[in-house]
Amino acid sequence: MMSPVPERPQVDVRYQNAIKNFEMGVRAFQKQNYDKAAEIFEKLVDSDARDVAQRAHVHLRLCRQRIGRLAPPPKSADDYYTLGVACLNAHQFGLAVEHLSKADRMKPHQDHIQYALAVSHALGGSPDKAFTHLEAAFALRPENRIHARRDEDFQGLAADPRFRRLIYLAGS
Repeated sequence: MMSPVPERPQVDVRYQNAIKNFEMGVRAFQKQNYDKAAEIFEKLVDSDARDVAQRAHVHLRLCRQRIGRLAPPPKSADDYYTLGVACLNAHQFGLAVEHLSKADRMKPHQDHIQYALAVSHALGGSPDKAFTHLEAAFALRPENRIHARRDEDFQGLAADPRFRRLIYLAGS
C-alpha cells in the first residue's frame, strides 16, 4: 500500500508578486530613492493583498514626506492610524503616540489602535502605558496575545513579570 502524497499548498502568484514589488520599493526607500519607491508603492496601494496595500500606503506617505510633497492632512481615525504607524516605523515614537491617540479618540475601542499604541509606548520607553494599551488590545481581541508573544517590538518588556502575566493568562 502506497502512502498518499501530501498535496502541495497552492501558491498565490499575485500575492507573491505584490510582496516582491513591495520589497523592491523598500530597497529603493532604504537607498533614499524616494521617487522610485513612491512609484512602486503607488501601484501597490490598490493591491488585492490587503496587508501589502496597507504597508504600501504607509510607505508611500513616508516617501511623499521625504520628497517634500505634502500628503493630505489626516481627517479620519484610519488616516491618523496610518500616519501613526508610519511614524512608528520611522522610530518617531512621540509622533506615533500623538497620531495614534487621535485615532483612538476619534474611533475608540479598536484593538489594532490599542496594539499600535502599546508598541509605540514600549519602544518609546513608557512600559506602564504600554501595558495599559496592551491589556486593552487583548480585551478587545484575545488573539492579540498570540501576536504579542512573538512580536519583537515587545522585547524590552519581556523580562517584566506583568508582560508574562498578560500574555499567558489562563485560557489564552
